[in-house]
Formats: sequence, structure tokens, C-alpha cells
Amino acid sequence: MTPSPQAEQHDAPSLTEIETYGVERIPDADRTARPLDLFRVAFGGANTFATCVLGAFPILFGLSFWQGLAATGLGLAVGALILAPLAVFGPLNGTNNSVSSSAHLGVHGRVVGSFLSLLTAVAFFSISVWSSGDALVGGAHRMFHLPTNEGVYALAYGLFAALVLTVCIYGFRFMLFVNKIAVAAASLLFVLGIFAFGGDFDAGYQGSFHSLSTPGFWPAFIGSALIVLSNPVSFGAFLGDWARYIPADTPRRRVMGAAFLSQIATILPFFFGLATASIIAAKAGNFLDPNAPDYVGGLLAVSPSWYFLPVCLLALIGGMSTGTTSLYGTGLDFASVFPRFSRVQATVFIGVLSISFIFVGRFAANLTQSISTFATLIIVCTAPWMVIMTLGFLTRRGWYDPDSLQVFNRRQRGGRYWFTHGWNWRGMSAWLASALLAVQFVNLPGQFVGALGDLAGGVDISLPVGLGLAAVSYLALLWFFPEPRAVFGPDGPRLVRAVDTPVPPITSADGAPVAVPEPAEV
Repeated sequence: MTPSPQAEQHDAPSLTEIETYGVERIPDADRTARPLDLFRVAFGGANTFATCVLGAFPILFGLSFWQGLAATGLGLAVGALILAPLAVFGPLNGTNNSVSSSAHLGVHGRVVGSFLSLLTAVAFFSISVWSSGDALVGGAHRMFHLPTNEGVYALAYGLFAALVLTVCIYGFRFMLFVNKIAVAAASLLFVLGIFAFGGDFDAGYQGSFHSLSTPGFWPAFIGSALIVLSNPVSFGAFLGDWARYIPADTPRRRVMGAAFLSQIATILPFFFGLATASIIAAKAGNFLDPNAPDYVGGLLAVSPSWYFLPVCLLALIGGMSTGTTSLYGTGLDFASVFPRFSRVQATVFIGVLSISFIFVGRFAANLTQSISTFATLIIVCTAPWMVIMTLGFLTRRGWYDPDSLQVFNRRQRGGRYWFTHGWNWRGMSAWLASALLAVQFVNLPGQFVGALGDLAGGVDISLPVGLGLAAVSYLALLWFFPEPRAVFGPDGPRLVRAVDTPVPPITSADGAPVAVPEPAEV
């Protein structure tokens, strides 16, 4: 879509100016971000201690170092390819991805994206705070003999949570500033790990599987790759939150490239986690007990004393970066679902709710192990939603009506994306069927095994099943039950058919007509 004639761009607001925009379309004049900024935010959100924990899983599953590196590379490449197309919606429509999903799930169906982003944010915010807090307390204990009681852990968690919430309240510009620092600082600290662990690292670490034919190898390899793949997928619902400040006329290949490379670059924290986990397995294997793994404790046990401070800094920086990228978008989207809240009010509400969950889950209900399972299930449900968004973009030839996307947020009715009472049953059916079936194929031994989890010989194939079924079922539904021609641009649909079905006009909640501008031509 070609934007309207460009207004003169405004200067970017100061860091201390609280962001006022919600999910309404960002005016062209206020879009001052670049693809590089998208890279910084997305990479910064993953260049953290929590990613190192994920990187340790191949060793935990019994793979050798080189087997684990191959699984990590495979998971990263596939995950980045799935994620990259989700970056184009922000610049194109000037809003977040949940709002853009109205075009494919319907005006009301867009709440699916909001719900998935909320659950993902709470899960990954919790993982980030817990892992970073544990590392900070552990490092401080080794350096200063700080007690490791529940009060100290609560103080560390509260510190992270308060800092993250403050950044999110100020908004996108402040978050971008934090991530600019985080990317450089965290990367430097990871590189320092070469000097800290270089003498103990053994690339020949064998693991439990001496050949590809060893029983259990393929379930462990595929399971490791899927855990890595889940990290890029977890960003799918959030990319539009950051990309909406990029000008609409920015080449799409540059925007997609920024998203793709931001995930490929996370080979740095993944490699750190993989390499240090192999050292822990060789020197302090009790910390990698599959029944009660403690990567953070193991890392501190094998670290030289001078690296305790970098570990603490990694924990602090990583907790800030991951927490802000998770919490910011959810507060933004919550304000659109419940318009009585401003963006700031919604951010505070979601932040307080998430912080309460962190404390209850850690100290009252002991959910620290269960939250990783919960996060996996959410990712399994999010992946089919991402496929539907990507295929919807292809069938529409990248053409959208930004004003019709805002019908839900304005509490209006009708428009190009009203479909059946505000629901597009084609996209909804494809997503629901794919998500439900994929969950049945989840195989997390000792945590959650779906009804069909053992069908593939113990291999977790939930994500491939969800992705494949979503692609096939969605395209089939679009072909056999065509959408109205009005949802497609002047060049018509691609790969699917269309029908000449009238589109209801946009009206207010009481039925009064609303004047809307015509969308820009392709």
C-alpha cells in the first residue's frame, strides 16, 4: 500500500515524554523509527539470561555439544523464517499485530491475538524475572555472602519488576533507549565469557548419544530444536508494537530482514548457554539433574570469581530487556480491548497483575517449573495464528484498509472486516482446529503429554502439526468459502477466490452512519 503524501516528519519525542499513542494508526509524521531500531528491540529482548537457560536444554536432554549446536541452528533458522513476515504489519497499518489480525479473524476475532499476547507476556515476563533474579541473588551471595532467603529473592524480583514497569510506562522511545544499551552491554558480557570459560570448555563433550541411531536421539534432537524455535515464535504477537513507528514506505525486505537477523543474532546467548551447560555437565553434573535442573546455580558453581559481577550485570540487563519487550505490547493492546483504560493505565494494570503472579507463583504456589510448560503450550497455540496472518497477507497481496481495522477500537460496527457479526469463521476455524490438535501432540515428559503425544515415538511434533494444519486448512477454507471481494485490493486475491458479497457500512454502536476515508491505492 502506498501511503498518502508524506507529511513532514516530526522530531522524535524526548525519552522522558510519556508516550500517548495507543493502538490507533500512528500518523506518518510521527514515524521516525528505522528497521535498525526494530532489530535492536527484538534482539535486545532475546539477548538475555533467559535465552541462555533455553540454550542449555540440548545438553540437559543428553545431546553432545555439536549435536546441540546443530539443533540450535536449525531451530533458530526455522523460527526466524516463521517470525520475519509478522514484521510487515506494523509499518503497513501503523498499529500492532493484534489489531491487524482483524482483517483475517474479524473485527471481534482480533481478541485472539490480544489474548495470546497477554498470556505470552505474563509467561515470559515471569521466566525473565525469576531467572534473572536468581542469577543476581546467586552472584551477590558468592561475591558478598548475601543471604539467599525468600526475602532477598523477593527484593530482587521486586527491583526487576519496578524497573520494567517504569520503562513500559514511558513507552516505546524509552524502551528503545534501554535496548540500545542492553544489546551492546549484554553482548560484551557474553563475549567476556570466552575468557571466563575458555579453559574449561571442551567442544568434544559427548553427551548421552554416541550416534544418530542411539535410541532416544531423535526425540532429544527435535525437542531441543523446537525449544529453540519457540523463542523466535514468542515474538510474533509483539513485532507490530515496535514496527508501527517505522514509516509505511520502508521496503518490506528491510523490515523483514531486521526481524530475521534479530533472531539469528541470538546465536550468541544460545551458544553461551549451550557451551556453559556442557561445562556444568562435566564438572558439576548434579545441577543438571533432569528432575530438578538448576542452570543458574551450575553456572555460578563453574564460574571464576571475577565473572560473578558480569553474571549479575547480565541478569540485571537481561531482566530489563526481556521484561520491557513482553510487558509493553500487552499493556498497549489491553487498552484497545478495554477502551476505558489509557495506554498508561492499562500498562500499570497488566504490570501489577503480572508482578502479583510472579510473587504468588514463586513463593505461594511454586509454579516456577510449571510456567515453562505453560509457555510452551502458549507458543504452540500462537504458531498457527502466525501462519494465518502470513498467508492472509499473501492472499490479500499486502493490501489492507487501516480505517476498517480500527472498528473494534472505536466501538463501531460494519466495515470490510465485519464478516459474520464481527467474526471471520474461516480464520477462526483454522486457528482453533490447528491449536487444539497441536496441543494434543505436545510431549514434555514429566510435565505435559497430550493425548497424541506418544504417536511419533516420543518426539514432540506439536509445532510442525500446528503450522502445517493451519496452512492447509486456512487456504482450503478460503478457496471453498471465498471472502468478499471488498477485502482485497484493486488487483484482487492471490491463490484464492473472492465473491461479490456486499460489505456493511461502518456505523456507530447505535447504528448511526460514520464517514470514513477511502483507503490508499496500491
